[in-house]
Amino acid sequence: MSYALPRTGPDSGRSRFQTQDASTGSAGVAEKIGGMFGDRRPSLPMYKDKPFANSSRRLPWFRRKRILAASLVAFTTLFYWLGLSSGSPTPAVIKSKKPANWEDRRKLVRDAFKLSWSAYEQHGWGYDEFKPVSQTGRHMVNGGMGWIIVDALDTLMLMNLTTELSHARDWVSTTLNYDIDHDVNTFETTIRMLGGLLSAHYISTTFPDYAPLTSHSATGASISEDLYLEKAADLADRLLGAYESNSGVPYASVNLHTGKGIPSHDDGGASSTAEATSLQLEMKYLAKLTGEVHYWEKAEKVMQVVDDNNMEDGLLPIFIYAQTGNFRGNNIRLGSRGDSYYEYLIKQYLQTSKQESVYQEMWDQSLAGIQKHLITYSQTANLTILGERPMGLDQPISPKMDHLVCFMPGTIALGATQGKTLAEAMKSPDWSKKQEGEIELAKQLMKTCWATYKVTATGLAAEITHFEMHDPPAMMPDGILSSPETLSDDAEAEWKKDLIVKSADSHNLQRPETVESLFYMWRITNDDIYREWGWEMFESFVKHTAVEHNGGYTSINNVNDIPTSARDNMESFWLAETLKYFYLLFGPDDVLPLDKVVFNTEAHAFPNFELGKLFKTGWKRKPRDSNGQLVEVPAPRDAVTGDVKKEATAPGIKTVTVQGAKTLPVEAPVKVEEA
Repeated sequence: MSYALPRTGPDSGRSRFQTQDASTGSAGVAEKIGGMFGDRRPSLPMYKDKPFANSSRRLPWFRRKRILAASLVAFTTLFYWLGLSSGSPTPAVIKSKKPANWEDRRKLVRDAFKLSWSAYEQHGWGYDEFKPVSQTGRHMVNGGMGWIIVDALDTLMLMNLTTELSHARDWVSTTLNYDIDHDVNTFETTIRMLGGLLSAHYISTTFPDYAPLTSHSATGASISEDLYLEKAADLADRLLGAYESNSGVPYASVNLHTGKGIPSHDDGGASSTAEATSLQLEMKYLAKLTGEVHYWEKAEKVMQVVDDNNMEDGLLPIFIYAQTGNFRGNNIRLGSRGDSYYEYLIKQYLQTSKQESVYQEMWDQSLAGIQKHLITYSQTANLTILGERPMGLDQPISPKMDHLVCFMPGTIALGATQGKTLAEAMKSPDWSKKQEGEIELAKQLMKTCWATYKVTATGLAAEITHFEMHDPPAMMPDGILSSPETLSDDAEAEWKKDLIVKSADSHNLQRPETVESLFYMWRITNDDIYREWGWEMFESFVKHTAVEHNGGYTSINNVNDIPTSARDNMESFWLAETLKYFYLLFGPDDVLPLDKVVFNTEAHAFPNFELGKLFKTGWKRKPRDSNGQLVEVPAPRDAVTGDVKKEATAPGIKTVTVQGAKTLPVEAPVKVEEA
């Protein structure tokens, strides 16, 4: 495929974005990338991929060759200028009859990353937030946290962008400092900053020829290969204060200087369930690297507290009180505040080489609960919907899907094959109809997520999509309904009537969840349809979100408006996740293989490892029956008298009962006599 896009600017008077202050579209930018899609010269260099082997010094998956890269840039520039002769007033996509060249397409993702990174380097370097249209940045805290830089480190490595990585590593070495007297979100800081540093350590030490760097680019001073690990350990130590609640469930925020945990300012002080239960991959990997068991123990304690609540069918409300470990409300969903709890169940099982069976058991229970309570179908096309139960499992289902929910198809497929390809997994004696059903569910949900892109004018999904569903709802336990094998492109296609995008939900934030699942689905099924869907998505991002004057890409306000209007923001996950997953989707399938690594919920890769002698699962589930309900265990009795043993309480401590909360020890007040 190739793009033939018009020039925008003063001479054409057109922009792909409509804003009050700035024109943000750039056909020229898109053309620099898009113009290369079809007329590729066979002599242009390919970036070779590093094989995943056992050697400690592996060849890189691809080598950067500066002189050939310069030729590539020259060719791109030439094609760009030649392409300007087109007077077409609107972008046009030309379908190529040639077979897809996935290496070429992967390079174009790399070029898109370089455009965004270059704009950030020029106009927002070091800032935690970047506005590519107005070319400004902002710190989240005094001095900044490296929000964008640290989050993108492993993407820079995977794309072998040595010059850009050198600049980033220099900044981490000389500027990054987490001794900040300010509260930060515990979850976001863990998955983006701690996860980014740990993944950078893993890739840079396991694949040392990958964008190799050994010294400061400006001073020549030696830089330790443990730079990222040292920064990670320092940050983790500062985050540990968030776990110092009565229950062990972390507070929503923590002050990085004092280490004091801070309850949420909203939601009655409750923490988000997903946020409290999506810290474990990071803390466990850090524990393994350092041998410090307390990271492990703090993180896994949360899982025990959550599981002891014994929520029906493994489905959890989206808020939990840190002080008591009890849930708040009955809202159950796999979108915001609920999503990554389920993701981290199966990934914890895989991370420790399938040695912690409790997490497989919890995943199986939750997935069965999802199929029982949350899977329904759209009214016309019977698209599979993963809905919500905002008032609890005994109340009506809501046919609403956040874009965030679209992590689930890939996660279901990952759980079914445990990282192996489908062909390999089906040869296992453990393969059963259960896994077959899970793969089919993953395929159907993937189709629904793809539909949320195809239904809009830009080909980009809205933040939230609602669906028309059967009345009464057709639930999965009542029978699995069939949907069309393919989704027609016809503007009046019947399936499109099932999807509703409300004006308040119509923005696109460059989210990664759908391309993330496409990556998993392609790796597991080897079906190129998932790559093709991903390519169409990438085309839409290039076509509708590019910023003028080589400004990279921005989130947009309305996916059904053409020209689009810019929100003037580049999320860090655009570089850390979205473009990374596109790059991996179009690349070889032996790069970071799914049976060797797990990706955290910010797309940072950690290796699977054995528990060894130092680590273990430090808790057990309470006994349950075949339906997952707790089994009453007789209270322990004295061996001589037969009396029920009373639990000892510490001296100076009394217990109080709060309605809706667990019984907790509370210090007795001290009576002070008046003088």
